[in-house]
Amino acid sequence: MIYLKTEEQIEQLREANLIVARTLGEVAKWVKPGVTTLKLDQIAEEYIRSQGAVPGFLGLYGFPNTLCISVNENVVHGIPSNYVLAEGDIVSVDCGAVINGFNGDSAYTFCVGEVAPEVKALLKTTKESLYVGIEKAIEGNRIGDVGNAIQEYCEKRGYTVVRELTGHGIGKKCHEDPEVPNYGRRGTGPLIKNGMTFCIEPMINMGSKNVVFERDGWTCRTRDRKPSAHFEHAIAIRNGKADILSSFEYIEEVLGDKSI
Repeated sequence: MIYLKTEEQIEQLREANLIVARTLGEVAKWVKPGVTTLKLDQIAEEYIRSQGAVPGFLGLYGFPNTLCISVNENVVHGIPSNYVLAEGDIVSVDCGAVINGFNGDSAYTFCVGEVAPEVKALLKTTKESLYVGIEKAIEGNRIGDVGNAIQEYCEKRGYTVVRELTGHGIGKKCHEDPEVPNYGRRGTGPLIKNGMTFCIEPMINMGSKNVVFERDGWTCRTRDRKPSAHFEHAIAIRNGKADILSSFEYIEEVLGDKSI
């Protein structure tokens, strides 16, 4: 069941997503060699609560933390730990927050110090593909048009698209219908209508598209252990086109000329 949102509900979703955006901006200040992923998690939880919101992922399906933090070959759903970030790492930070019963959800992959040029190129392409997908999120198109645009953009540049995990609808639940794959055929899938709200989140690999799930029951990593990148925005379909509810503005303010 796809729930179409009212203008008021979309604004409530925007509020939640901007809390997530500011949280990621706070996390960006701490992404550097020598910092543990658990420290990033602590920063995020404290900031979310300071905004009168609660962490959206903490306890969701039993997840133990505020952030999903996935380093290098880990694609998504990594559990924060005492792992110490090292020069040259990349780290995907996926964050959720709930306020007034509505969810925010966004993700960004950060460079830790100086990162190899070919890895930085993976991040750049993945981030660009997010906006390529968003451009296809217009009234009258189908969800398959979004996934197809992301897939073609990334595969033309030599990267692969994870199949097992997708974007999703968002509202009073963090995960609603429809599923939003990052691959697919044009003209297939649910029809995009005004009032739809969903997250687009390319998960793109440098090597094979194949992934495995670790024994912790959460962490998804590339089978060949090559790097993977992940970027996510929440959007609403308003006046026939995508209105981005989340934002990377706060991250980019912190990173300055080091932004991807």
